[in-house]
Amino acid sequence: MIPRLLVATLLLAALPVLAHDARRSYITNDRTAARAPLPFSEAVLVEGTLYVAGHIGLDPATDQAAGNPEAEAHRVMDAVKATIEKAGFKMDDLVSVTVYCTDLALYDTFNGVYRTYFRDKYPARAFIGAGSLLRGAHFEVQGVAVKSAG
Repeated sequence: MIPRLLVATLLLAALPVLAHDARRSYITNDRTAARAPLPFSEAVLVEGTLYVAGHIGLDPATDQAAGNPEAEAHRVMDAVKATIEKAGFKMDDLVSVTVYCTDLALYDTFNGVYRTYFRDKYPARAFIGAGSLLRGAHFEVQGVAVKSAG
């Protein structure tokens, strides 16, 4: 027979593990039929912090990146914004952003679009050169958001 104190201790030790998933929310946007079975969420919310997965700016008609880099930059930022808003956050809640880009000559093109998604302050950001991205994308954007007090 297992002593009651041991059982109680084991249950108390297991509570954080059992509550672990209860503190997480998974955000998944509508996907095309081809992308529906992909094994990831667009974002995961854990204790007031939203971890936004890498997003690419796909044309819904072709499920490929837009041919025009400026249009693609708008699409990718719209996708990030949709995910953030679906989780109940605002773009200004982003505290960190990483941008992967296949052509660093597109830095100014991306920045011209990017700055229109924020008010006065910008999140910390890295802009990283990448050899290639899925579906012919020029840009992939991921980030971390924390709800502002206001």
